[in-house]
Amino acid sequence: MAKGEREGRLPLLLLLLLVLCLLAQSRIAAAATHPQDAAALKSLMRKWSNVPASWRKKSNDPCGDKWDGIECNGANLFGMNMKGTLSDDIGSLTELRVLDLSSNKDLGGPLTPAIGKLIQLINLALIGCSFSGSVPSELGNLAQLEFFGLNSNQFTGRIPPSLGKLSKVKWLDLADNKLTGLLPNSRDNGAGLDQLLNAEHFHLNQNSLEGPIPEYMFNSSMHLKHILLDRNNFSGTIPSSIGVIPTLEVLRLNNNNFTGRVPAMNNLTKLHVLMLSNNKLSGPMPNLTDMEGLGNVDLSNNSFTPSGVPSWFTELPGLMTLTMQSVGISGKLPQKLFGLRALQHVNIE
Repeated sequence: MAKGEREGRLPLLLLLLLVLCLLAQSRIAAAATHPQDAAALKSLMRKWSNVPASWRKKSNDPCGDKWDGIECNGANLFGMNMKGTLSDDIGSLTELRVLDLSSNKDLGGPLTPAIGKLIQLINLALIGCSFSGSVPSELGNLAQLEFFGLNSNQFTGRIPPSLGKLSKVKWLDLADNKLTGLLPNSRDNGAGLDQLLNAEHFHLNQNSLEGPIPEYMFNSSMHLKHILLDRNNFSGTIPSSIGVIPTLEVLRLNNNNFTGRVPAMNNLTKLHVLMLSNNKLSGPMPNLTDMEGLGNVDLSNNSFTPSGVPSWFTELPGLMTLTMQSVGISGKLPQKLFGLRALQHVNIE
């Protein structure tokens, strides 16, 4: 599995296919590759090493002559040890629906903006490769995209605001890169991540993203399940708008520079994971009463006002792990806490 949290990844995404959709149904019936598609594949092949031997045969028909891993409706190039770069020729495969080149760690270099021409693309997965440079703004042209996975590469620079135009995207993953700058939003940038109302996953952890997160980044019309912003350089207060997303299940803001009070989160009744450790949060310990879905809580290493043991410790029936190191708690832990059936681990200092 690639670095970073990948909680609840959809089984569909494990198919790992590069689907070549031909320009007309007759091409499929004839089991022949359109000359434009064949030429693009051959050009890409010349940029790569370690391609299957059958690709190097003198054939212009990857479908009819059965290039290894290529069929008329799909190809599996996941983890095939491909080496080289992704050339502009990829933009010629304009009927491509799914592009997955994941786990080819020697496939890298700058990501060609030509991918923005693949306007039929639904799934884009370039996970665990070695792509570098900026994320092309042209990717915002992929209006049909539902899965966007560029995690575990070496991308640098800012997240392009144009990604806010991906109105159908459900999974946005840019984790484990070297991205910097602020989160783009529509008020300041014309387009931004706050426009992704259908998104269920924001995985932006393990980068060098920074600055405050504005209140208008989140709203109650969103369908987010996972917000993973941990291991960045975010600062300022945690936006209270996070607390109005009714679908939220996982919130990881740990290992940043957030300050101030933790906003009310009691309306997040579906929240299962809450990680706020290793920030500079202050004020009273957050009250997690009525958040009965919580299973994993870590508020360690913050500067909360010293207090006794919070009553909500014993009111979370699904609690599995509770980590509260260096948070200013004093007093004896109630025996009732250790009677919680789901509890597996407690670390309080």
